[in-house]
Parts: sequence; structure tokens; C-alpha cells
Amino acid sequence: MATQPWAAGPKEILEHGISLLRKDSDKNRRLALLSVDNAVELTIKTYLGLPKRINGINVPRKEYAEFSESFPKLLDALEQYAVPKISGIELGEIEWFHRLRNQLYHQGNGLTVDRDKVEIYSELAKLLFESLFEEQLSFAPEDQHQMLGEFLAAWVSFERMIAELSKLNAAKLTTLAGRTRPPLMAMGRMVRVGVFEPAEAKEIDELRKIRNEVVHGIVDYKTVINRKVIQRLEKITEKYQHVLDSSPPPADA
Repeated sequence: MATQPWAAGPKEILEHGISLLRKDSDKNRRLALLSVDNAVELTIKTYLGLPKRINGINVPRKEYAEFSESFPKLLDALEQYAVPKISGIELGEIEWFHRLRNQLYHQGNGLTVDRDKVEIYSELAKLLFESLFEEQLSFAPEDQHQMLGEFLAAWVSFERMIAELSKLNAAKLTTLAGRTRPPLMAMGRMVRVGVFEPAEAKEIDELRKIRNEVVHGIVDYKTVINRKVIQRLEKITEKYQHVLDSSPPPADA
């Protein structure tokens, strides 16, 4: 599918940032991080600024002008207007990488950045773009980098599946003061009521630990993410997605 005209700008900037990593150097890593961060900001601004006929949301112009001046406020606006679109995407992690970008910008050439951090941020940016604009991106990255992207995308799919599964079983689950439980907390409750297998929940906890340690820079993703890890996650997601697909919708749907 051709890129929608309004998404072309963010896509080009993100692609440029990723391309800089193909010739690795301290300078290119810094430039890549700046480019990826610019792509994230433009992605959010573009999506929230689209006509209601395109994105289905109505953002007052005055409000848009106000939150467009601040990256944290842009993230707040996403949480306010685009909750279904950002399911499975941790905006707090995106904000952390933006702060890293700010340190880099203000300290200039005196600060180096790990290649892994740039690669992780680029994959989070890619997930955000794909979710908001409903377009799959393919930039022909290196094999291990591509595997990182597949793993993070598989995790988003898992969390979205869990959210739908918890809705399907809402009558069996308690809420948090009337609010729906976050996906992984809901999974724990579904284990208790027999909806989710304990052994698979334990495996998801292990995969969640891998995911968090990778994104937070605790471990090198090249040492913990491989095809087998991705397949483990996809297998569990597919199993319960089949349950969803073969079940009648909730009574209030």
C-alpha cells in the first residue's frame, strides 16, 4: 500500500535515521538518535493534526497549538485522544529516549550514545508510526536489528490480544475502582479464573522481563533475542487469539 501523503514526512525522517546506522560511528549514532526523535515528534503531531474524517478524533485547534509546543504534552494528548492506537506501546519509554536526545542535543559532541539505544528507539518509533498510520514499514535493516523489531511488534500484538481477552471475560474479572486492569495485571486475574494457563503466564513473565531489560538498556538485545524467543511469544498470542476469534462477542458489545 502506498504511503498516505500526510505520513510521508515522518516516514522519510525515520528511514533517514535508521539508514545512518548502516555506517556505524559515534557521529552517525548521534545524528540517528536526533533523526529518530524528530520522526517520533512529527508522527504524533501529524496524526493528532489530521482532519476528523481521517483519524476519527476531534482536537480543538487551540489545544493542538498548546500541546504541539511540548513533547511530554504531545504524549499526554496521545493518551487522551488515541488510546486504542497506542495499546501495547509504552509512552514512558518513548519519553525516556526523548530525554536522552535532549541530553545529546545540549551536550553536543561530548556525549556518545550506544548503538543499541538508537536501534531500540528506532523500533519503538516504527511501532508508533505503524500503529497510528496503519502502514507497515520495511527499511531493510540488519538481521539482528530486524529481529529486535519483530520481537517488540510481537509484544504489542500480545498485549492487545490480552486486552481483548480480558474484555471477553470481563464478567469473571474484578476491576480497579471501576477501571479496566492493565493487560499484564488482567492476565494474572485470568490465570486465577482459569482463562489463561499458569505455565504460559510464567513464560510471558520471562518474556516480559526480556522485553523490559532490552528496552531499558539493561541487557544487549543481541544476546537475548532470537528467533526461538519470538516464536515462543507468537505461539502463545496465536493460541489465545484463536480463542478470541472463535468466541461470541461480549454481551454488551
